[in-house]
Amino acid sequence: MSHLRTQGQINNNELVNFIRDGGYEVRLSCRLFGIPKSTFYDIVNATPSNREIETEAIEMAIQDIYQASDGIYGAPKIQFLLSRDYDLHVGLKRVQRLMLKNNLRSIVVKKYRPQTNNDVVYNRFNILAQDFSTTGANQKWVTDITYIYTVRDGWTYLASVMDLWSRRIIGYSYSTTMDAHLVTTALGNAALNRRIKNQNIIVHTDLGAQYTSAEFEEALHQMGMAHSYSRKGTPYDNAGIESFHSIIKKEEVYVTTYQTAKQASIRLFQYIEGWYNRKRIHSALSYMTPKQFEETNGFSLLN
Repeated sequence: MSHLRTQGQINNNELVNFIRDGGYEVRLSCRLFGIPKSTFYDIVNATPSNREIETEAIEMAIQDIYQASDGIYGAPKIQFLLSRDYDLHVGLKRVQRLMLKNNLRSIVVKKYRPQTNNDVVYNRFNILAQDFSTTGANQKWVTDITYIYTVRDGWTYLASVMDLWSRRIIGYSYSTTMDAHLVTTALGNAALNRRIKNQNIIVHTDLGAQYTSAEFEEALHQMGMAHSYSRKGTPYDNAGIESFHSIIKKEEVYVTTYQTAKQASIRLFQYIEGWYNRKRIHSALSYMTPKQFEETNGFSLLN
């Protein structure tokens, strides 16, 4: 056997695989082929198992998904994408373990838990009444303002409008001035993007001066929209858009230093249109993006 091995130039790895795969008796086979048993076991132990090969593939896929999300996605969403995009069906705890092993930590967005207050402003009606359910597009919109700091231009302001049906940001406006024009422009952009002219949509806002201004009220009236107001001291009435602003701050604003409002404007556009609406999956949408959810449900006015 040793003579045949030498003539055929069969290496030790091939012989070990032959013995192991064929189920031959190790001691006898090693003696016939002229290789020490210690060599046999060294090679066997150095050969990765199927589990090790699978784990390596999973780790590579996890890193791909993590990097594609700019470190935003945590284990639950990565687990979902492993199954959907890579056909790798992995338990959540294993994903968490492999992420920890590779030092991959998501950006944690704490759930929005505002303080509540039962005070009611009687001359402003809360039509929405924390009923965030919808059966289709353009039934309930929510909007609010958030503050964004820039080094050279100081505080700037982002007003966003969300369709509660798909969680999509359908319009927004960004400015160095927090006034009625800011919020009216955001509403107008939403109506333009949704091709709304006269439709009985509920638009929910807080009681800020911008949203109770004559300019904003007139814009709603011209478009046939109904204005719903949060109760005083009850920010959970507008939880949908508050949650979005919490997300954009944790995933974009708090990890970026904006030198100017112009720079911030470009980054916010990239985040909202390039990431949030088109690529960021949502557990509330059956792990689809807002764009995918709309298209899956037959609504595709927006690109």
